[in-house]
Formats: sequence, structure tokens, C-alpha cells
Amino acid sequence: MQFESWIDRQIREAMERGEFDNLPGAGRPLELDTSEDWWIKAKIRRENLDAVLPGPLALRREVEGITDAVADCRTEAEVRERCEALNERIRDHYLRPETGRRIIVGKVDVDAVVEGWRARGNSGR
Repeated sequence: MQFESWIDRQIREAMERGEFDNLPGAGRPLELDTSEDWWIKAKIRRENLDAVLPGPLALRREVEGITDAVADCRTEAEVRERCEALNERIRDHYLRPETGRRIIVGKVDVDAVVEGWRARGNSGR
């Protein structure tokens, strides 16, 4: 004899009625992010909230996306210019006084970005 709990029965009956059919994301793999702020990253992505991020979080997002941001650059000088401009905005962020919790934003390693840009075959355009 097998025991079925109340919640298991509710789920089984809902499945039989088709209430779980055609849910958003059905058939796609789960996005399992194990970082401690996974829920906010998912919400930002889901609701396209990049444009409304506060200053330091927007800077962090720019640092994360620097590889894509320099993909259309034609010269190494242009790649370096974009990276340095971002680093300058990060330096400005640290010079401004903040209230509340301080958000750390790491600067871009310009040489590493340039090396990655070259490795993708962009240096000969």
C-alpha cells in the first residue's frame, strides 16, 4: 500500500487537469545560478531592468559586458579607449561620497580585454 500526502494529491490532480501545461519556460532547461544574488539577476534579466540600475550596479553590468561592448571596435586604440573610459567612470564612482552600503566595482583589466579582442580575430579589420 502506498501513502499519498495531501499536497502530492493536489499536484497529481492539477497535473491530470492540465494546469501545468503550457507554463512559461516549459521544455527549456532551468537556469540554476548558485550565486547568492541569483534571484535579483533573474528578475533584472526577466524584466529588462538594466536601464534602471543604480550607478554602481550599472557599472558592474558594464564591466561584465565589456567583451561584447568592444566586439565592434576596429582598432586596438578604440578598445583601449572604451576600457579606459569605463575605468574612469569607476574611479569617479569611488570619489563620490555614498550613503548606505558601499558597492564594490572592479576596474577593467585593459590588457586582458585587448588580448581577448585580438584572440577573437578582430585585430585585422
